[in-house]
Amino acid sequence: MSDMPIIANKGPYKVEVVEGKNYFWCACGRSKNQPFCDGSHKDTGFSPVKYTATESKNVFFCGCKQTGNAPLCDGSHNKLED
Repeated sequence: MSDMPIIANKGPYKVEVVEGKNYFWCACGRSKNQPFCDGSHKDTGFSPVKYTATESKNVFFCGCKQTGNAPLCDGSHNKLED
Protein backbone atom coordinates (compact mmCIF):
# COMPACT_ATOMS: atom_id res chain seq x y z
CA MET A 1 0.00 0.00 0.00
CA SER A 2 1.12 3.49 -0.82
CA ASP A 3 1.71 6.00 1.94
CA MET A 4 0.10 8.62 -0.30
CA PRO A 5 -3.68 9.01 -0.47
CA ILE A 6 -5.57 8.49 -3.71
CA ILE A 7 -6.83 11.73 -5.28
CA ALA A 8 -10.59 11.19 -5.21
CA ASN A 9 -11.45 14.52 -6.85
CA LYS A 10 -9.36 17.43 -8.12
CA GLY A 11 -11.61 19.87 -6.33
CA PRO A 12 -13.54 20.18 -3.07
CA TYR A 13 -16.87 18.60 -2.18
CA LYS A 14 -19.50 21.16 -1.16
CA VAL A 15 -21.58 19.71 1.67
CA GLU A 16 -24.37 21.25 3.69
CA VAL A 17 -23.55 20.27 7.27
CA VAL A 18 -25.90 20.32 10.25
CA GLU A 19 -24.91 21.94 13.54
CA GLY A 20 -23.81 19.39 16.14
CA LYS A 21 -23.55 16.50 13.66
CA ASN A 22 -20.31 14.54 13.27
CA TYR A 23 -18.87 13.77 9.84
CA PHE A 24 -16.00 11.41 9.10
CA TRP A 25 -13.90 12.58 6.16
CA CYS A 26 -12.11 9.98 4.04
CA ALA A 27 -8.37 10.63 4.26
CA CYS A 28 -7.24 7.72 2.06
CA GLY A 29 -9.24 8.53 -1.08
CA ARG A 30 -10.52 4.96 -1.44
CA SER A 31 -14.07 5.48 -0.15
CA LYS A 32 -16.93 5.00 -2.61
CA ASN A 33 -18.90 7.50 -0.48
CA GLN A 34 -16.69 10.58 -1.02
CA PRO A 35 -15.94 12.78 0.76
CA PHE A 36 -16.88 10.55 3.67
CA CYS A 37 -15.36 7.35 5.03
CA ASP A 38 -16.87 3.97 4.15
CA GLY A 39 -14.19 1.86 5.85
CA SER A 40 -12.06 1.38 2.71
CA HIS A 41 -8.97 2.52 4.64
CA LYS A 42 -8.75 -0.88 6.33
CA ASP A 43 -5.19 -2.26 6.09
CA THR A 44 -3.79 1.17 5.16
CA GLY A 45 -2.04 3.67 7.38
CA PHE A 46 -4.96 6.08 7.03
CA SER A 47 -7.78 6.91 9.41
CA PRO A 48 -10.86 9.07 8.85
CA VAL A 49 -10.87 12.60 10.23
CA LYS A 50 -13.79 13.58 12.45
CA TYR A 51 -15.44 16.93 11.73
CA THR A 52 -18.13 18.29 14.06
CA ALA A 53 -20.24 21.05 12.57
CA THR A 54 -20.34 24.09 14.83
CA GLU A 55 -23.17 25.57 12.79
CA SER A 56 -25.44 24.57 9.92
CA LYS A 57 -23.84 25.84 6.70
CA ASN A 58 -22.07 24.80 3.52
CA VAL A 59 -18.49 23.65 3.93
CA PHE A 60 -15.96 22.43 1.39
CA PHE A 61 -14.38 19.07 2.21
CA CYS A 62 -11.07 18.33 0.51
CA GLY A 63 -11.34 15.99 -2.47
CA CYS A 64 -7.67 15.76 -3.46
CA LYS A 65 -6.59 14.57 0.02
CA GLN A 66 -3.59 16.93 -0.05
CA THR A 67 -5.00 19.65 2.23
CA GLY A 68 -3.00 21.01 5.12
CA ASN A 69 -6.29 21.85 6.86
CA ALA A 70 -7.95 18.41 6.98
CA PRO A 71 -10.74 17.76 6.44
CA LEU A 72 -11.46 21.08 4.79
CA CYS A 73 -10.18 22.29 1.44
CA ASP A 74 -7.26 24.70 1.55
CA GLY A 75 -6.80 25.06 -2.21
CA SER A 76 -4.06 22.41 -2.48
CA HIS A 77 -5.85 20.97 -5.53
CA ASN A 78 -4.72 24.06 -7.45
CA LYS A 79 -1.12 22.81 -7.17
CA LEU A 80 -1.81 19.33 -8.58
CA GLU A 81 -0.32 18.40 -11.91
CA ASP A 82 -2.68 17.25 -14.63
